[in-house]
Amino acid sequence: MQTIIELNSCLESISKVEKFIDEISSKVNISSEIYGKILIATIEAVNNAIVHGNKLNAAKIVRVKVEIIENLFRVIVEDQGSGFDYTNIPDPTTPQNIENISGRGVFLMRKLSDEIQFSNNGSLVELIFYL
Repeated sequence: MQTIIELNSCLESISKVEKFIDEISSKVNISSEIYGKILIATIEAVNNAIVHGNKLNAAKIVRVKVEIIENLFRVIVEDQGSGFDYTNIPDPTTPQNIENISGRGVFLMRKLSDEIQFSNNGSLVELIFYL
C-alpha cells in the first residue's frame, strides 16, 4: 500500500497530516503504541519541512508518502528547501541546550522511529517503523 499527500508550507497543514496518518492507521489496524510513535515523528518531520525547509513559503510543497510493506510502515517527508546538516545537530538533552525551544524535532524522530535516513542534503527524511 502506498499513499501520498502534498501540503502547502503553512502550519495549518499539520492538522491535515494528523488526519492522513489517522486514516491510514485505522485502515491497517496499527497498535496504539506504534500509532503514537508514527504520528509524533511524522508531525515533527512535516513541521521541520514547513518551517525550516520551506521557510513557511506557502507556494512550496511538502510531500508526505506512506508505504506499508509487510511489517514496515515507511514515511517519507520531502520539502523544497536547500536542506541542512543533519550530521551536526546539537543534543537537546545536554545542559547547555535543555532550555532551547528548537532542536528537538530530529531528536524525537530518531528516538521514535526504528530507522531514520536523510537524503537530498537533508530535504528528504525517511522514517521506518516495524509493525
